[in-house]
Amino acid sequence: MRALTWHGKRDVRVDTVPDPQILKPSDIIVRITSTGICGSDLHLYEVLGPYLEPGDILGHEPMGVVEEVGNDVTAVAPGDRVVIPFNVSCGTCWMCGQGLHSQCETTQVRSRGTGGSLFGYTKLYGQVPGGQAEFLRVPFGNKLPIKVPDGPPDERFVYLSDVLPTAWQAVAYADVQPGGTVTVLGLGPIGDMAARIAIHQGASKVIGVDLVPERLARARERGVHTLDLREVSKDVGDAVRELTDGRGTDAVIDAVGMEAHGAPTAKAAQQLVGFLPDALAQKLMERAGIDRLAALHTAIDVVRRGGTISVVGVYGGAVDPMPLLTMFDKQIQLRMGQANVWRWVEDILPLLDDKDILGVEGFATHTLPLEEGPAAYRTFQAKEDGMIKTLLRP
Repeated sequence: MRALTWHGKRDVRVDTVPDPQILKPSDIIVRITSTGICGSDLHLYEVLGPYLEPGDILGHEPMGVVEEVGNDVTAVAPGDRVVIPFNVSCGTCWMCGQGLHSQCETTQVRSRGTGGSLFGYTKLYGQVPGGQAEFLRVPFGNKLPIKVPDGPPDERFVYLSDVLPTAWQAVAYADVQPGGTVTVLGLGPIGDMAARIAIHQGASKVIGVDLVPERLARARERGVHTLDLREVSKDVGDAVRELTDGRGTDAVIDAVGMEAHGAPTAKAAQQLVGFLPDALAQKLMERAGIDRLAALHTAIDVVRRGGTISVVGVYGGAVDPMPLLTMFDKQIQLRMGQANVWRWVEDILPLLDDKDILGVEGFATHTLPLEEGPAAYRTFQAKEDGMIKTLLRP
């Protein structure tokens, strides 16, 4: 089969690799019909190379059609249309029972001290082959796939794999009450969708902060009050407080993460790690790694006293300095973590009807064949050609 594989920093290729096989009676094989490129895939493209090996198959936002099932699988059958969550979760352990599918006890990577495995996302999370490919082996065939109806286009459902539950959890963790206010830092796919969900759930003011014109324009069209970082003449916190009676918003969603703008020292350190041997780079990242924290520090400034910060952007630093005095003084509540996809599926599915309340159809700015995946990564990383969300068609 053809698959998009990692070969080094900023080097992804479409290779011919062996087709996946049924390995356990609970496995299924899915023929992929649509698969997204996620903002967190850019961390693999740019920063997390020490945890990858040449030939690793990328991607964790797939959907498709069941081709083959193991002997123990009864919940789906060949021909069924399914979305595959990015969490590799069993659905039956204690953590899954608590709605914490990203912490699945069956797939936790205990050798690394990390949570549940993820499709297409490094040795830190199980080194499981990803879904930017023609076919995908999916374990836990009775519990993991999300069965969806035939008929509507893929884009109606494919975002159930990651974008929708991640954005939904971001808003839930932000605890935005009806009539409340929220600032969303970063209007990429997750931030954009989180803003839409907050508006849908009754927020009275959603402020979106970014510096990419296409992202800002798209958010404004959905009713978001936007702040362009290139034009804000004052501190972002001051600009937000002017819009909120001097307080700041009730909540802030950090949808940026480790690669924020405005942190040249941390950026240089991240780039340096990329040139070190993998074993040394891993030790450095795990014991002394730092992130670019401009977005998180902005969130701490922007949120009102007694407010909540929801971190959905990926961070990976081991020794990130945090302004705990300010956080304590402002009585900030902080929530974060990988999205627990199945925890939110039943809340989201009713919104994916013909009314398309969240605007999922047309959410992708680019739809390309799998063979154009390497060029899409380059364009997405450079924020060129108005690329905000890309779907690949194997």
